[in-house]
Amino acid sequence: MEPGGESGCWFLYFAYGSNLLRERLLLRNPSAALCALARLQDFKLEFGHHQGRTSSVWHGGTATIAQSPGDEVWGIVWKMNTCNLSSLDKQEGVEDGIYVPIEVKVHTQAGKTLTCRSYQMKDYVSGPPSPQYKKVICMGAKQNGLPTDYQEKLEAIETNNYAGPVPIMEEIEAAVKAEKINSA
Repeated sequence: MEPGGESGCWFLYFAYGSNLLRERLLLRNPSAALCALARLQDFKLEFGHHQGRTSSVWHGGTATIAQSPGDEVWGIVWKMNTCNLSSLDKQEGVEDGIYVPIEVKVHTQAGKTLTCRSYQMKDYVSGPPSPQYKKVICMGAKQNGLPTDYQEKLEAIETNNYAGPVPIMEEIEAAVKAEKINSA
């Protein structure tokens, strides 16, 4: 069998930030498959700057999860091929020490508990996201039908009002447009 064939070389990835949006994840990981909507208990969504530095990709704070008893973070479980692990780690800035991979147990709407890989920002200073980054998260939440009250919480996040160019946003919007044309 080919390396990377169907020999059970998959892992589950819990996305709660920009990778909620299918087109964003597929830019770098074309083989990802949607597995389930899920809830991570006793964590909350936060935005921050790694070591106080603003993300050069998103021009604002980026999402992370922080332990917080009684809170919950909704997201998507993607089923991914193990050969995409290094590109996912790279996208999440693991090599640069920005995020660290963690293992989380999430609950699906069907009542299953899944063990997934997720990412947590190390060593960050809280700071609001750019409007473009928030938009990608909200688009992803809507695209995948996360609970309405959670979507409303995301819509209410304050941004830093950054209005300059965000090249990755243009790339994502082009992918979303192409997706619409292909599915028309």
